[in-house]
Amino acid sequence: MNFDQSHALFRRATAVIPGGIYGHTTPAATIPGAVPYFASEGFGCRYRDIDGHAFIDFMGGYGPMILGYHHPEVEAAAEAARRLGAAFNQPTPLLVELAEKLVARIDFADWAVFGKNGGDLTTWAVQVAREVTARPKILKITGAYHGADAWCTPGHGGLLPEDRAHIHDFPFNNVTALEALFAQHRGQVAGLILTPFHHPAYADSQLPTPEFTAACNRLCREHGALLILDDVRCGFRLSTDGSHTVYGYKPDLAIYCKALANGHPISACVGRAAHKAAASRVFLTGSYWNDPAPMAAALACLDIIARDDIPQKLARTGQRFIDGFLALGIKHGIPLVASGPPAMPYVRVADDPSLLRTQNLCAAAIAHGVFLHPHHNWFISAAMTDADIDEALLKLDTALATLR
Repeated sequence: MNFDQSHALFRRATAVIPGGIYGHTTPAATIPGAVPYFASEGFGCRYRDIDGHAFIDFMGGYGPMILGYHHPEVEAAAEAARRLGAAFNQPTPLLVELAEKLVARIDFADWAVFGKNGGDLTTWAVQVAREVTARPKILKITGAYHGADAWCTPGHGGLLPEDRAHIHDFPFNNVTALEALFAQHRGQVAGLILTPFHHPAYADSQLPTPEFTAACNRLCREHGALLILDDVRCGFRLSTDGSHTVYGYKPDLAIYCKALANGHPISACVGRAAHKAAASRVFLTGSYWNDPAPMAAALACLDIIARDDIPQKLARTGQRFIDGFLALGIKHGIPLVASGPPAMPYVRVADDPSLLRTQNLCAAAIAHGVFLHPHHNWFISAAMTDADIDEALLKLDTALATLR
């Protein structure tokens, strides 16, 4: 597969942009030379790169495209709001309507606020927990991603030891380690932040055990700490009313983003009435955060997710894909391992600690028109039909044959 235009544009980018392409979309995080570097257009569950190659997309922009690119109802709602203007001096009524929608949809929510990125509001939620409790410490899962701010970034540059002096990590599903941290920092823990299931980069996803979920709820209650659920990646994919209902968490605060508006930039944090006054004291703003078009898109997207029972569709489609993919691995003598819920699967080559064989598999898939990521969980799109899955599996059959 020829990526000449991508590579030429990347060379231009490196002259004027640090790293050329930075963050999670950098080619260095995937398979340099074997992936497209720049996209040109998207349609349904597919997108095209600037070299003209089309891919069945199992990443969906790293999650936002839950309904597929250019969903007509979402785009019509956003365009209707956009025609009236953007970034006014004040919010529009859509701010209130969207907050009301989330409060009605999410069982524990009594209020909502909005930002642009998930990291905007995970950081804000940590500040709210500290304001509520007048305590400094935050407990988090080792290897969990909550954004790019200093307290949680996976990067190394520009950090001071003080940035994480009050952040304490522990392994997912390890009740003993969590209990030990609460005991060690008794009276000092403001909050526990975690994702509904653990979806680290470069590793298998892990679902929570019932014992772990119960311990998170119990320990936060006993120690007066807030349970902050980072539902940025999973929210509305696993359940129409938030992932906490799937696994049994009892959050005080929860953050949503990726599936909220089908690619339009908006995030939300919801919380309980008991923390509303403290939340009002933690400053939160951005010049573009009240832009009405993403709020209109979110209202439409949430309606479609509920109306069409999108989580059920994603689970069924994802299971069809996983079953077919694992069967192809057996057929070609390449044992595969799947992890995570079907709506957000991750499949890798077994006995591959370096992930080099998984990288080769994904490179072959991309070369045959199926975009898979070797180090990050994937995302099933509601735009995927059975025919799309069958086509993807047929292409993967050919790709795996080249690896035998």
